[in-house]
Amino acid sequence: MQNVRTISELSKTEEISAFCHTVKEPVFLTKDGQKDMVAMSMETWEQNQAVADVYRKLGEAETALINGALPLDGDEVFQQLKAKYAC
Repeated sequence: MQNVRTISELSKTEEISAFCHTVKEPVFLTKDGQKDMVAMSMETWEQNQAVADVYRKLGEAETALINGALPLDGDEVFQQLKAKYAC
């Protein structure tokens, strides 16, 4: 469910901040009944950025495979990481 508040509520900064931290989702701010802005906590923004980065990297990997790159063997990659970081 979308969290919607009016843009005039921005004057209540502490309340909007607390709400953003509580819902842990973007809060849509409306102006004259139309969606105008989005507010969210820094934690939510960072999580959204991390997810977007994963999707970007998956897209790059898919494009590389389509263009003929060979997939890496998972066991081999983990062995290299363990050797590198002495795990």
